[in-house]
Amino acid sequence: MDNRRKRILYRATHRGTKEADFVVGGFFTETAARLPDAKLDEADALLEVLDADLMDWLMGRLPVPDAWKGTLFDDLLAYYRALEK
Repeated sequence: MDNRRKRILYRATHRGTKEADFVVGGFFTETAARLPDAKLDEADALLEVLDADLMDWLMGRLPVPDAWKGTLFDDLLAYYRALEK
């Protein structure tokens, strides 16, 4: 895995809250190595979002901003929903 993907994986697994570490970290643990280069900027931007906001969007407590619809966030949301089952 290249350095950028390793950095993304580290940031995803060291979020600051256990819930986000589990969900976001789990998602990127499964996908970081095979994430297309075109999605790396999205991954970096997604990891800049506060844990509280990410978890609120994932859990449906707040609507997902339009800017995140149709992006890597959709894959993260699908991952989260699969965890719920």
